[in-house]
Amino acid sequence: MSADSSPRPAGEPTRRPPRGSGTSAVEVRRSARRSRTVSAYREGDRTIVLIPARMSEAEERRWVTVMLDKLAAQESRRVLGDSELTERAEQLSAQYFNGSARPTSVRWVTNQNTRWGSCTPAEGSIRLSHRLQGMPEYVVDYVLVHELAHLLVPGHGPRFWRLLEAYPRTERARGYLEGVVAADRLPHLPVTRGE
Repeated sequence: MSADSSPRPAGEPTRRPPRGSGTSAVEVRRSARRSRTVSAYREGDRTIVLIPARMSEAEERRWVTVMLDKLAAQESRRVLGDSELTERAEQLSAQYFNGSARPTSVRWVTNQNTRWGSCTPAEGSIRLSHRLQGMPEYVVDYVLVHELAHLLVPGHGPRFWRLLEAYPRTERARGYLEGVVAADRLPHLPVTRGE
């Protein structure tokens, strides 16, 4: 039997490094009383994954990935209100711009159907399209960071793009948004019901 196929003793937690931006460290807790079920929850700055003690290392890795994805999906469905959006923008400004991007207002709007976000640097206001609601957190964060960068550099010149390099998921978020735009342009086929 390889090291990957033998289970570790119950009660011996496994610590995992942080997984991605904004995701906490992962602690795996094995339980001899748990026979089949796997569950996960957030505890402060950590994610706790509870698994059966008999599970192999390979099964553990697979289930940790599954449970982290499930938690992320649940969290992305939760829509932030305007005050939470403002708080998130302040956190991102502190994290990526040393707090130098200071919006006076951050809010959702329903009149932006061709842009994901907009910023009025003179007023310090940031508006995000309601179409972002329900998208993954890293995508919303990217749009917020993009608009925060406009508070520091109004245009899209080289200095602006250098600022965005601080956000590690820029390319992934841009790819996601480009995919959404491309999917919107696809012809929508009528739904047919089978017999």
